[in-house]
Amino acid sequence: MSPRRRAMFVVLAAIVALVAGAAGLRWLVRHEPRGVPAQDDPGAVLLVPGYGGNAAALDTLAVELRTGGRAVRVVALPDGGTGDLNGQADALDDAVTDALRQAPSVDLVGYSAGGVVARLWFERFDGRHKARRIVTLGSPHHGARLAATGAATLPGACPTACQQLAPGSALLGALPEPVPRPPQWLSVWSQQDQTVVPPDSARLAGAVDVDLQRYCPGLRVSHAELPVDPYVTTLVADALGRAAIRPPEPC
Repeated sequence: MSPRRRAMFVVLAAIVALVAGAAGLRWLVRHEPRGVPAQDDPGAVLLVPGYGGNAAALDTLAVELRTGGRAVRVVALPDGGTGDLNGQADALDDAVTDALRQAPSVDLVGYSAGGVVARLWFERFDGRHKARRIVTLGSPHHGARLAATGAATLPGACPTACQQLAPGSALLGALPEPVPRPPQWLSVWSQQDQTVVPPDSARLAGAVDVDLQRYCPGLRVSHAELPVDPYVTTLVADALGRAAIRPPEPC
C-alpha cells in the first residue's frame, strides 16, 4: 500500500473513531444509571411551550426564574409545536440530556400542551431518575373540547398534536394517573381558561392541584396569561425551590 493511500486510511479511521466516540459519550449520558434526584439540590430548569411552540410566551417566566439564580432553557419544539407529541417528547429528551451534562437533575415546567409533553417524556425516558420537579400550567391532561371539535369537523386543520389532545385520545388514555412519585408535581389552572375547556381538564391526580380562584378569589387569569401572571410565576418559582411543593397560601 502506498504511503498516500495508507495516510488516507489513517485519516478515515480517525474520523470513524471520533464519530463513534461522540455517539458512545451521548449514549453514556442518556443511559448512565442515576439515583432519584435529591429534592434539596435544584438543577436546571426546562420550559416546554404549548401547542404551536410559541417560546416567547415563556419569556416572562424564564426571566423570573433566572432572577432567582436558576439556569433556564426554553425548549424548541419540532414541526412548529403542532406535530406528534411523541416527537416533541424526543426533543425534550435531547434538551434534558444536554442539561444533565452540567446539572444533577432537571425541573420541568410545561405550559398548556407542554405539560402533556412533559408527562410523555417522563414515561418514555426514565424521568423518575432525571426530573426533580414537574409543573404544568393549564395543561389539557384530559383533553380539550376545542381539539375534539377540530378533529371532528376540520380534520385538515387539526394536525397530529391537535388530534392527540382531543378528550379520550389513545395518547392521553395511555398516560398513568395518578402520576408516579417521585418527582414532585404541581398543576396550576384557572377557571377562566377559555382555551382548555373544561378548565379542570388540567387537574392531575397525584399532583398538588392549584385551582387559582380557589386560593385567590377574584383573580382573573386567562389561558394566555398563565405563564405571565405575577401570582402564577411566584407559585412556579416557589415550587422549584428547595422546600417541598405544598398548596399556596391564599392571596
